[in-house]
Amino acid sequence: MTPMTNKTTTSTTSTTSTPGPTNSVLDVAGLRVGQASAEAPGALSGTTVVLAGGDVCPEGMVAGVDVRGGGPGTRETDLLDPRNVVERVHAVCLTGGSAFGLGAADGVMAELFARGIGLPMGRPGDVVPLVPAAVIFDLGRGGTFGAHPTAHTGAAACRAALSGEQVPLEQGCVGAGRGAKAGGFKGGIGTASAVCADGSTVAALIVCNSLGEVVAPDGTFHAASALMPEDVAVPGGLGAPSAHELDAARSAAAHVPPQPLGMPGLATTIGVVATDAALSKAQCAKLAGVGHDGIAIAVRPAHTMLDGDTLFGLSTAQRPAPDMVGFHEILTQASLVTARAIVRAILAATTTTTSAGTWRAYREAFPSVFAAAR
Repeated sequence: MTPMTNKTTTSTTSTTSTPGPTNSVLDVAGLRVGQASAEAPGALSGTTVVLAGGDVCPEGMVAGVDVRGGGPGTRETDLLDPRNVVERVHAVCLTGGSAFGLGAADGVMAELFARGIGLPMGRPGDVVPLVPAAVIFDLGRGGTFGAHPTAHTGAAACRAALSGEQVPLEQGCVGAGRGAKAGGFKGGIGTASAVCADGSTVAALIVCNSLGEVVAPDGTFHAASALMPEDVAVPGGLGAPSAHELDAARSAAAHVPPQPLGMPGLATTIGVVATDAALSKAQCAKLAGVGHDGIAIAVRPAHTMLDGDTLFGLSTAQRPAPDMVGFHEILTQASLVTARAIVRAILAATTTTTSAGTWRAYREAFPSVFAAAR
């Protein structure tokens, strides 16, 4: 294969949308995000919580879900079936720790219950917080296989979210993205937003821990054409890696032990796709489903039997319900913000070394991509 010469590979999308003020999920009115690291010795993991601010969305968020991966780890997803009665949830828990990590949602529930946030069940204070959750597989990456996020981790992330918006929202190796890997590179958590023609905002917050590659064989991103200039913050956009860097990366990859196959759930990309437009529960499920198109744009292969890819669709209903044209644009942007968020997760990740190994960051492997003058 002949390496590409250095040239700009970042381009704008074909729509007229622009990113929101923070280019993050916090641009969706009513949403808050909190992140915490697992504190157990030997853990390289964490938890991220997305919730509706009580002053803006006291009843929570309308929510749907779409599970595509062959090895999912989830909680309360049946609740989000449009045929079932509950319309709104109070938080979404994204976490590491595989099936063990689902316990982080217990801590989120406890924190919300202590504040009287939840589904009213009778007397004042008698509430049940509804907290769907999804996990990635990152067990053992910190050196101890059994070290994982717990209810304590979930509670800490929830408290961080309840304390107020975090602007800018930290990306990369934090929260649920702390122990993530994406193909042959360090993964992480990323976010992106877009403002539609009718003023509605669509945004994604994605934990990329994929079996498939986000980076193409030539060192560029599969989703390069979806990126906006604000996604990369590099004058002139991202370039292509030098031939020397590509050769070094290929040599390093050749010495990495093959990833064990045959066991489900060894990877997984999870996250939320959210809007401030008023959507029904069924429309939120569609929002999540189209968000998966963004995973397919950014990750190859996507939705494998060894991934547990799960996306939640959220509406804070702070703007009017869209007409069909408006809803179509929201769905179009859902796939694009998801793809952009995945790339931003990889761009923000940093090289990480533990007793279990080293996961190299894209930025370290291909520094020429970020050269301001080419």
